[in-house]
Amino acid sequence: MENFGFLKIAVSIPQLKVADCNFNIQQIAKLVIEANNRKVKIVCFPELSISSYTCEDLFLQKALIEGTKEALLKLLDKTKKMPICFIVGTPVEYNSKLYNCAVICQNGEIKGIVPKMYLPNYCEFYEKRWFEPYIDDEHTVITYANNTIPFGQNLLFSFGSGSIKFSTEICEDLWAVIPPSSSHAIAGAQLIFNLSASNELVGKQRYIKSLIAQQSARCHVAYAYSSSNYGESTSNLVYSGNAYIYENGKLLMEAKRFHLHEQLLICEIDIDLLNSERRKNTSFIGKSTSNKYKHIIIKQNLSPNLSKLERIINSAPFIPSSKKYNENCKEIFSIQIFGLAKRIIHTNAKSLIIGISGGLDSTLALLVCIKTIDKLNLSRKMIYGITMPGIGTSQKTYQNAWSLMKSLDINSKKIDITTACTQHFKDIGHDTNVYDVTYENAQARERTQILMDLANQLEGIVIGTSNMSELALGWTTYNGDHMSMYGINTGLPKTLIRHLIKWVANTQSSEFDKIILSNIINTPISPELLPTNNKKRITHLTEDIIGPYELHDFFMYHTLRYGFSPKKIYFLAKHAFFSIYTNNTILKWMKIFYKRFFESQFKRNCIPDGPKIGSIGLSPRSSWRMPSDAIATLWTEEINLLIKNELHESP
Repeated sequence: MENFGFLKIAVSIPQLKVADCNFNIQQIAKLVIEANNRKVKIVCFPELSISSYTCEDLFLQKALIEGTKEALLKLLDKTKKMPICFIVGTPVEYNSKLYNCAVICQNGEIKGIVPKMYLPNYCEFYEKRWFEPYIDDEHTVITYANNTIPFGQNLLFSFGSGSIKFSTEICEDLWAVIPPSSSHAIAGAQLIFNLSASNELVGKQRYIKSLIAQQSARCHVAYAYSSSNYGESTSNLVYSGNAYIYENGKLLMEAKRFHLHEQLLICEIDIDLLNSERRKNTSFIGKSTSNKYKHIIIKQNLSPNLSKLERIINSAPFIPSSKKYNENCKEIFSIQIFGLAKRIIHTNAKSLIIGISGGLDSTLALLVCIKTIDKLNLSRKMIYGITMPGIGTSQKTYQNAWSLMKSLDINSKKIDITTACTQHFKDIGHDTNVYDVTYENAQARERTQILMDLANQLEGIVIGTSNMSELALGWTTYNGDHMSMYGINTGLPKTLIRHLIKWVANTQSSEFDKIILSNIINTPISPELLPTNNKKRITHLTEDIIGPYELHDFFMYHTLRYGFSPKKIYFLAKHAFFSIYTNNTILKWMKIFYKRFFESQFKRNCIPDGPKIGSIGLSPRSSWRMPSDAIATLWTEEINLLIKNELHESP
């Protein structure tokens, strides 16, 4: 068993009472114990969680200053046999000044103390009345709670070999022009913990979430934020208890707001993912500050212990979330429309030639053509939809194609390729009863020849329909549907294309068009290159041959976006598809994916121009550069070992 680069962390919001340090550490200890029992490696608590944040002038009382110290010692004693690392907030006196601090603890010891750098002293905040801002860029050592302890902003905490590093900042630090976490990230920290006590104001939490998301994305870090709850004083302000865990700008977990009970949010952070982003991003640079940091080792066993994840693994990573679905679909269409519009204007094209099969890809391409022509205030009659039924064309797809073209009021033409292909087979001496790759590809190339010649004849350009999933798998005929004069779908995977058509049907279509588009969406995916049955129905189903597109798109996303190994992608796929596919089925199609992906690079190295849509693509000019003759041995051997292990573990 492996941990696959995951580290289990937590943020917690305990019940608190103002200035009741003993009560507070009992609540904190309870949550530390729970987190430790659930194999959490680090848990973070809110700002000044030992004393509470709203003590005001009580912070200047010796009783509270000493009381927090004594309470912390009790907390350390309660947790001294636990390997978990926890971070609590407390006031710390040093050189007759009081600092608002994060205290990092483990195994009954204080590993380091990080003081708050930026103290808010505006509006409802008066922190400079009680605390001193820490402005030194050097760390020092202080004596506190009977121990000599590293003290300062430049403390970097490392697990084991140092491959995982974290640091902290406190509330207002995040709001600064240059947050301390920016320096921590450049020094190597992949995790930032923020101890906060942020009061409620209308709209404030949305702003805080945007700050965390941006800082997490900009620094390629996991950002764990924990803020005080209703136990704080409500004399003037309300604290609702907010906690968030972000990873590279993406929200993984969120606490319940205005909740009357303690909360513990546990989630695995993907350190591999963060490291991958940093490797790729050549802007993630800065003057090395690592030598200014004191590196503190956290001795904790990070041995493999992950059999399942607390976090949810998205089985459809290309599909926009429900909150951003409409916005993202509209944006994708806009990118395609603008790309095609520029190409039409630049080439002074008098027509757009597109092959319409009645399937998903050509349907989406046609819809983009329609929207582009409308945007340019041109006539839809300059679009020539060519449906080319052949040996394997079903009655359903032919009817879909013809109905769609007629409803959109474009120039429609039917050219049956059966006779031409039969003659071609005769010319090259191919047996028409042998349904091999020659039989299939000849039909695809015949269609492309027709489209190209019509483009010359009509002074236009051929609009390609092939998608990114097909390019990844090589499921496209070289110099057939592989070729066009502008590939409008090359930046879109198959799973997303279906959703885009559904979005158009639901938001921008008449009832009649919606029926046609629904029929197309519900038609099985097929190249229709083998003879139909006696009822003119499809017999040649793509996903029966190469595997489910939802699996292949999942493999493609994690391979290209993060460079994950097959064994990690398999681990993720098992979680994402646990109720859909067996482990053996996932491995079967994963092996096919890598085999086809490596073998098909020669096709991708010469694809037509087309717009990049998302964070990954396969164009050799904008996204993916790979030798056509690269060898897949490392990847396939790893998959073979996974298959062997799966067989060994099966009953």
